[in-house]
Amino acid sequence: MLILWISSCSNFLDEDPKGRLASENFFTSESDLNAALNSLYYIVALSLKQNNYTGTNFLAGDDISTHPASNKQSLREFDQYDVSDNNSWMATLWERCWNIVKASNFIINNAGNTPDVSTEKINSVIGQAYYWRAYGYFYLVQTWGPVPIMLEETIDYDAELSSVEEIYELIVNDLKNAEEDVPVTYTESPYTMNGMNVAVSQGAAKATLAYVYMAMAGWPLNKGTEYYQLAADKAKEVIDGVEDGTYYYTLLNEYSNVYSWTYNNQNPEVLLGVYYNRDQTPNMSPACDFLADMKQGGWGDTNGEIKFWKDFPDGPRKDATYFPKIMLSDKNLYDWWYDTDPASRAVVAPCFMKTAEGAVRGTEFDYTDPSSISYYGEKMHQIIRLSEVYCWYAEAVGRSGQVNAKAVEVLNKVRNRADGEDSNIYTTSMSADDLAEAAYNEHGWEIAGYYWGCLAPRYRDMFRMNRVGDHFEYRKENPEIEVAPGIYRKEAVSVTGTWDDSKMYAPYPAEDVALNPNLTR
Repeated sequence: MLILWISSCSNFLDEDPKGRLASENFFTSESDLNAALNSLYYIVALSLKQNNYTGTNFLAGDDISTHPASNKQSLREFDQYDVSDNNSWMATLWERCWNIVKASNFIINNAGNTPDVSTEKINSVIGQAYYWRAYGYFYLVQTWGPVPIMLEETIDYDAELSSVEEIYELIVNDLKNAEEDVPVTYTESPYTMNGMNVAVSQGAAKATLAYVYMAMAGWPLNKGTEYYQLAADKAKEVIDGVEDGTYYYTLLNEYSNVYSWTYNNQNPEVLLGVYYNRDQTPNMSPACDFLADMKQGGWGDTNGEIKFWKDFPDGPRKDATYFPKIMLSDKNLYDWWYDTDPASRAVVAPCFMKTAEGAVRGTEFDYTDPSSISYYGEKMHQIIRLSEVYCWYAEAVGRSGQVNAKAVEVLNKVRNRADGEDSNIYTTSMSADDLAEAAYNEHGWEIAGYYWGCLAPRYRDMFRMNRVGDHFEYRKENPEIEVAPGIYRKEAVSVTGTWDDSKMYAPYPAEDVALNPNLTR
């Protein structure tokens, strides 16, 4: 009943009277408490299972682009920084974020009254709901800026917008509640699998709070050094917990394993992931990120941007991030820049392969096999990885005007794995600015092209550093780039117009503006 109640909402302004009845009478036993939490995770998984549910503003980042034509208008609008209020993908993201908020509110407001259940168990469940409400609001404030703060299950059709700062205050408070109440490690199924935390743990809450502080330090609040220090301190708590054995997290030895099927359900680098079973949550298609003319049959939704690919340091990390070669319809392998003269391919661009899965369930994808692709996937969606926490710590230390040995050490851990050797290119002789920029870049390369629920895709780094406008100007210029000796390529999607900061945010969906006139800028 709870699943149907939450899932029935077409948008956050819908009201279902059955929901009020469930709120008043649902929590009567521990099994009800478990059912509510399982339903929340169902809503989260449903909200992140497909790229059109996960969001679209990631396409404004400098790592990823889309198709110049076809049926990609909803994607292309974000890639062109010109989003309409009727954008269907944007409306879906809006709806899914509010579904997470509503499901979380249901638990936060009602689970505390469950009889005959330990306070520790109740607090753990409510703590997880606090986390996911913060996650939902972080998506909302990063995508739309001011939105209504909804803390109750009743619907206010006249809800006024809360400021960005008020929303961040809610997010921080929710994450602090989660940090205090969720366990370090889960011991009971289904919240643990292969020794890994499946549900929100203390380490994940701390890491999320670290990144939220970084977001608050940057645009648009610009809280600066104080909040970078808060971010560094919170990330350091995770790092200390790893080193003293409180947390089991560790970097995988090879970057190629990070998104592999081998470590899908037993990845010790992942602080928080959303797990899937394609028998229960179908229509998850990793093929959508393949180029449309690849033999494996991609949908051509996204591809890599050329300059980012060009600047990406060579090594095992780059080899595992992009297709080394692409297979076209003749079953031959080509460099991604292959084209006829005159040009005949609709999109000539590098292609990410982080979400690809093998055709046979439970197997790795093989880019040299014309049939090796699963359209219905069950790869875990990675929200936060330890390598990201290392990068956030090093960047926050640098942006707070410092350089220390631990920041350099953990950043070298990330880069050494990327290079496949102990290169140790970062040193304590770096300036604070150089350390911060190195960590910013390393994080971008670590998560390049990955947006499936990721807390901090490349675009969010650019957003908080107020660098989106610079990339807008670059995309308008769209210079040709030498991708191989004597071979030049440029982006297929054009960008026009004049930049202003309103382009940092998406418009409110037209359907919801019609219901609540306060949803205006």
